[in-house]
Amino acid sequence: MTNAKKKAASKWKKQKRLDPHDPNVLRLIPKRHKGILRLIFSRAGITAALIILQLAMFYSIYDQLRDYYEWFSAAFGVVAILTVFHLFSSDMDSTARLTWLLILMLAPVPGSLFLIFTENDIGHRAVKSRVNVLITETKNTLKQDEKVIADPQITDSATDDLCRYLNRSGCFPIYGSSRIKYFPLGEDKYAALMRELKKAQDFIFLEYFIIEEGYMWGSVLKVLAEKAKQGVDVRVMYDGMCEMSTLTADYPKRLERLGIKCKPFSRIRPFLSTHYNYRDHRKILVIDGKTAFTGGVNLADEYINKKPRYGHWKDTAIMVKGDAAESFTLMFLQMWNLTEPEAKWDGFFDNKTRLDGDGFIMPYCDCPLDSFKVGESVYMDILSRAKSYVHIMTPYLILDDELETALKFAAQRGVDVKLILPGIPDKKAVYALAKSHYKYLVEAGVKIYEYTPGFVHAKVFVCDGEKAVVGTINLDYRSLYHHFECAAYIFRSSCIADIEKDFQSTLARCRRVTPNTIKHEKLYYKLLGRLMRLIAPLL
Repeated sequence: MTNAKKKAASKWKKQKRLDPHDPNVLRLIPKRHKGILRLIFSRAGITAALIILQLAMFYSIYDQLRDYYEWFSAAFGVVAILTVFHLFSSDMDSTARLTWLLILMLAPVPGSLFLIFTENDIGHRAVKSRVNVLITETKNTLKQDEKVIADPQITDSATDDLCRYLNRSGCFPIYGSSRIKYFPLGEDKYAALMRELKKAQDFIFLEYFIIEEGYMWGSVLKVLAEKAKQGVDVRVMYDGMCEMSTLTADYPKRLERLGIKCKPFSRIRPFLSTHYNYRDHRKILVIDGKTAFTGGVNLADEYINKKPRYGHWKDTAIMVKGDAAESFTLMFLQMWNLTEPEAKWDGFFDNKTRLDGDGFIMPYCDCPLDSFKVGESVYMDILSRAKSYVHIMTPYLILDDELETALKFAAQRGVDVKLILPGIPDKKAVYALAKSHYKYLVEAGVKIYEYTPGFVHAKVFVCDGEKAVVGTINLDYRSLYHHFECAAYIFRSSCIADIEKDFQSTLARCRRVTPNTIKHEKLYYKLLGRLMRLIAPLL
């Protein structure tokens, strides 16, 4: 055993703490009791207090300026008028534009200052520049197999057009030598994930929006620690919001003692910044560049129904084996290298694993810091080309005008458009906002269903028995405009039948939304939904 491995083993013995209820679960932080005092004196509470203090300071300055009304009223009016002109000349989404107009009408000067603050990339200019550099550097890292993109199945269906569009924003080849397995529940993904982790020999990369200590993450972490002890390169990334809710600020150091490299994305700092709007919502796990997982499932117990929240948790995921897994390797390394002094790519794309192709797959990601609306564009491409049906599962429905029009137009031209949404909400305001879209969609012929056993967290499109998308991208403004996201576009694979079968099975456990149910909806949801529509782009 090398000295490095001996040190890792020693750290492992000192650091490991097994859950007393299960010897296969590793826990690094003690269970914390929730309460108002813990919240107030926590990092989250202190950060929130400092941000509120800054807001109060800005308001105080503004309030003092109001005392000089005669001097500043004309200037304030000019600023408001110029801001309105700016809104109408910008390429901002029309729904967002209306929201900003409402804000300007109610508070012209604070609204103008807030708009300037959000549009000037305060707090994330360096990140935006770094992202663009990394995307440019890796444009040609993964080569497109010309035989695949020239396949008649691809060209006749115009899938090659979609591939070319995606590759204008990054490096997203379409593959024909990979296999895809679909998991209809988080429990299914978890079981496969545990099996595959134990096979790792070279590296394991994890990038998740949420990691929370418990049975799921604890058992995964135990395997990761054992693999790190064996010399496997194990890296973990999670969104910085976890430090405000599920993990401690020193959690990366705790993992490093186990030989695991770790970093949070965009840590929350106690100062105002638009950077906080851009979260890493992706779920990626790559093993040796040969196997990859993505989908809606985070590393927390509710995602495998180990901890009940909002009834039964319905989620989905896929496992990709073969050369397409390298696309997820590249996605992970792009995010990892954001904060590295020198980006490193070598040594991770040597495991060319070509399998007997089962259809085609095109993994892709969506970056909120460029001019491409990749997630929404792929969804709209599916809706516009659909011939028979488009079946959708999504936890949230906060639509802009373009996407709502695409859904209605598909239904109006005879496509069977069905949406499955939660029956039990996780956020009542967002649930009410989703319901505010029901009337207009149903009138156009879109069929909407609510999952009565609980909460749907799946992000799935399946169309005409030949194409599907499984990933992390919700039908809401945050996913489509503000978050880093990822997904896989699947074409003519046998797993598409499994996705449609799962949709029909889930549909059997849903209640249908009808004009009558909409009419008799609770007054609370009706009023709240209309109110939320005014600020939908901000949710």
